[in-house]
Amino acid sequence: MRSAMMKALFKLANDNKNVVLITGDLGFGLFEDFSEKFPSQFINIGIAEQNMIGVASGLALEGKIVFVYSIGNFPTLRCLEQIRNDACYHNLNINIICMGAGFSYGALGMSHHATEDVAIMRSLPGTTVISPSTEDEAYFGTIELSKRNGVGYLRLDKSKAFRRKKPKIELEIGKGNILKDGTDYTIIACGGVIEEALLAADSLDNNNISCKVISMHTIKPIDNVLIQECVKNSKGIISLEEGNIAGGLGSVILEACLKNGEFPLKMKTLGINDEYVSIVGSQEYLRDTVGISKRFIVDAVLNMDKS
Repeated sequence: MRSAMMKALFKLANDNKNVVLITGDLGFGLFEDFSEKFPSQFINIGIAEQNMIGVASGLALEGKIVFVYSIGNFPTLRCLEQIRNDACYHNLNINIICMGAGFSYGALGMSHHATEDVAIMRSLPGTTVISPSTEDEAYFGTIELSKRNGVGYLRLDKSKAFRRKKPKIELEIGKGNILKDGTDYTIIACGGVIEEALLAADSLDNNNISCKVISMHTIKPIDNVLIQECVKNSKGIISLEEGNIAGGLGSVILEACLKNGEFPLKMKTLGINDEYVSIVGSQEYLRDTVGISKRFIVDAVLNMDKS
C-alpha cells in the first residue's frame, strides 16, 4: 500500500506545485526519489509531530495541499490537539498519512499499535477517514483526498487484500467496494485485514454458505446506501476491523442502521475489545490473538447460520 500511495503522491506533486509532503523523520528510502525530484515540495520536520501539524496548517492557510507522514499512532495521538485546533477547526486541506495501521508494527509493542485512531479521527468535525483494503484503493484514496477541503486521514496497512478476478478497483469517497459477491451473509471490513475475510468467505463456500465481502474503505463518510442494501438482502452482517470496536467500523455501521431506521436480522462485530494488547508478535499472530483472523470469521458466520 505504501508504494501505491507514493505513486499517487508523485503524480500529485508533478501535476501541482502546491502539493507538499512533510515527514516526521521517517521513510528515508521511501521518500528519497520524491525529495530529489521535488525538493521545494518536501520537508523533513524531524521527530516533532506537534510541530509537523503546525507547519502543515500554516502551509495550508497559504494555499498548499499538504500531506504529512508518520507511522503507527504517532501522526494522530501525539499531536491530537494540533490536529483539532489548528487543522480541523480551520477546515484546512491537510491529509494525515498513517503507515502501520492496526498491528502492522506488532513486534514493537503496544506503543506502536494504531488501534484507537479510527474512533478518534472520525469524531473530529469535518474529517474524512479512509482505511484502504487494496493497493488500488490506497492509490485512489490519496488522489481523492487531495481534491477535498478539510482534514483527511489515510490509514495504510502493511498487509493488503490481493486482487482476485476483479479488475482494477478505484475508490470513490463514501462508496464501498464489493470485493466478493455473495447471497447469504455480508462481511463488511476495512484495511488489510479484509484478506482474512476473503479467505474466510472462500472457506465458507465449501459449506455452501455464500458471503459477500465489502471493502468499506471510507469510514467517514460511510456508505449508508450500501449498508442499507446489505441489511435488506443479507441473513446477517459481520463487521471486521483491526482496531477498537468502540467507535470503529462496527459502531459506524450500527449508527448508519439507526439513521436508516433498518437493522440487520443478526450482526456480529469483530475487532479489538476494550483492552490493550500487551503481547508482542507479528501482525498475523496478533490478529489471531484478538480474534479477527480467518478462523474466527468462519466461526462467527457458522454460529450465526445455526442460530
